[in-house]
Amino acid sequence: MATFYYQPARPPVMTFFDRLADRIAAVDSVVSVGLDPDPDRLPESVRDADLPRWAFNRRIIDATHEHAACYKPNAAFYEDPDGWRALVETVAYAHGKDVPVLLDAKRGDIGNTARQYATVLDQVDAITVNPYLGRDSLEPFLQRADAGVFVLARTSNPGGADLQDLELAAGDRLYERVATLADTWNRERNVGLVVGATAPEELAEVRALVPELPFLVPGVGAQGGDAEAAVEHGLAEWPGADVRVGLVNSSRGIIFAGEDAARPADYFAAAGDAAKRLKRRLNEYRGDGA
Repeated sequence: MATFYYQPARPPVMTFFDRLADRIAAVDSVVSVGLDPDPDRLPESVRDADLPRWAFNRRIIDATHEHAACYKPNAAFYEDPDGWRALVETVAYAHGKDVPVLLDAKRGDIGNTARQYATVLDQVDAITVNPYLGRDSLEPFLQRADAGVFVLARTSNPGGADLQDLELAAGDRLYERVATLADTWNRERNVGLVVGATAPEELAEVRALVPELPFLVPGVGAQGGDAEAAVEHGLAEWPGADVRVGLVNSSRGIIFAGEDAARPADYFAAAGDAAKRLKRRLNEYRGDGA
């Protein structure tokens, strides 16, 4: 006679988007602050520090964390030994302020390489990924129910149209196919999309295709994207949350807002003011929690 053993139900995982909803509600903001510390643009006040990029990020976090739903460091600005040290310190400091961290790394590869790339999710809360190699290249990320996975769909750069706007045999465009595929990959409730704010009509089209996926919307700051469309179409209803969930990112428009300041304190205060202004601007269109 076969013996059956009781298997306790797996406790529900608090997903990245559950935690993000809590953060959005706590600070009444959907602002993502991009931490892209270009060494050529760092102020003199941090250039002599042991880790200038970390010194810069720490001051930016101090100035902006009350208005930030998330921080989004771009991996390109940390691709050297001192840079990775600065990134580790930055992530820890942001977490100390109760702000989640989304690493903008645009990873996507196969086999052992993909699995190794996905280990970064032991350190950060979410990551951007490139779907060009197909689902198997993203599987190690998608399996992480606790982490957010933002799939590139329609990016904010003009050249994105070269491939993303291509019409497929079925009549849909490539970015639309990516969006619908990502929706089918969302079995752990951890998938979002990257959809730029510089093409508001396409942003609306993608939202119509995938009503439940949160978006990361770049392009609102220095690239001049449409803030109203970013909020209207970028945020999604989230089960159990009183706020809609998604992120609207600004990098250079916040962190370098004080480049003309005369004093170091004014430099970083300007970043805080820029984050606060963007928060207020986006909240004009949110209609929940604002």
